[in-house]
Amino acid sequence: MPPRSRLHVPSPPARPGQEPDFSYVQISPAGAVARPDVTARARDIEDLALQMVRVLGDDHRAVGPWNPHLEPEELQVGLRHMLLTRLFDDRMQKIQRQGRISFYIKSTGEEAVAVAAGMALTPRDMLFPSYRQQGLQVVRGRNLVDLMCQCLSNTRDMCKGRQMPIMYHWGSGNIFSISGNLATQFPQAVGWAMAAAIKGEDHIAASWIGEGSSAEADFHYAMNFAAVYQAPVILNLVNNQWAISTFQGFAGGEHNTFAQRGPGYGIPGIRVDGNDFLAVYAVTQWAAQRARQSGGPTLIEHVTYRAAAHSTSDDPSRYRPKEEWRAWPLGDPVERLKDHLIALGEWTQERHTALEKDLEAHVTACWKEAETYGTLSGGPSLDPLTMFEDIFKEMPPNLARERDEMRALRAAAQASGQSAAPRAHEG
Repeated sequence: MPPRSRLHVPSPPARPGQEPDFSYVQISPAGAVARPDVTARARDIEDLALQMVRVLGDDHRAVGPWNPHLEPEELQVGLRHMLLTRLFDDRMQKIQRQGRISFYIKSTGEEAVAVAAGMALTPRDMLFPSYRQQGLQVVRGRNLVDLMCQCLSNTRDMCKGRQMPIMYHWGSGNIFSISGNLATQFPQAVGWAMAAAIKGEDHIAASWIGEGSSAEADFHYAMNFAAVYQAPVILNLVNNQWAISTFQGFAGGEHNTFAQRGPGYGIPGIRVDGNDFLAVYAVTQWAAQRARQSGGPTLIEHVTYRAAAHSTSDDPSRYRPKEEWRAWPLGDPVERLKDHLIALGEWTQERHTALEKDLEAHVTACWKEAETYGTLSGGPSLDPLTMFEDIFKEMPPNLARERDEMRALRAAAQASGQSAAPRAHEG
């Protein structure tokens, strides 16, 4: 009897109750990967998609050709941004558990992916994030009150109550709206980059998706357009090992690296230690320089780990070992940068503790202010008439009539309340 084909179903290396196993993660020694010129052809640097760019060694020192040689002051700013992002996440998670917001998504363990990349780009570059890059907002100076108000859907909500929590946007900060339809931001970023090139601008676009989203068709649309038109765009694929509850092997990471998808389109693919602030900064800087010099797009795979739940609706202990994140071989991005600064003699644990207390107080103050603009259980509330805004350039007659009817009903209710109040007082 001839042999029958068998279906292969990817399986995570460890399930709840088992010991964590990260033996499948291929890690290059710090400083071992060569840094090619930004003008190198994609076909000549395919090895970058297999190796892993790392700068910080086990002794917390920066080594190798990818070392961006940042000043200690810049590193301290990066540490502050990552720490603030983490403390903000922690506070918002607690607030959700208390029932004061409905939903939240943390970026714990992935702070360097957003913060280092954001610092390596210019303020005029357009960012198309997913829902785990709140560090980009921090890097660009966004007031945390604005982010909190969006999660509260209150009178200061940037989305006017029309989006679920954490779906931020910031036009003046050049950060595009987050979408719950995963991977849509990839082709949008490519389109924006193509338009910038057509207009002769020096700005580039950058976008982020998770490895699970790379199985979506939008990923391939974006890669194809970026390659054909050599769009000045950085396409960041954040391989944090897990989609919602699905191991990265189901998205295709079991047999090849995600960065290897780049050369298949004629795009350089670079695999980087996503928990190494210096490595993420250096690779982003390289890709940005390449894009600005008409070298086209770059696909960056950030190898990291989602330390927290996928969202506040998720319980990761049901599909992976409870303490698996502690065994992640690439460590914690915040701790690694802190230890690097200490090794340089530019930081101390005492200063770190003091900074943490200051930032915690700042987050607390921001929350208290955010609540003054309205909460889920108390006013002030959004004006219902905002439902008619921002939909059509020219409002159709039927909506205009509905809007006017609502205005009239509200005016009548207010008049009734105002006239009744004095009678009640007099009585």
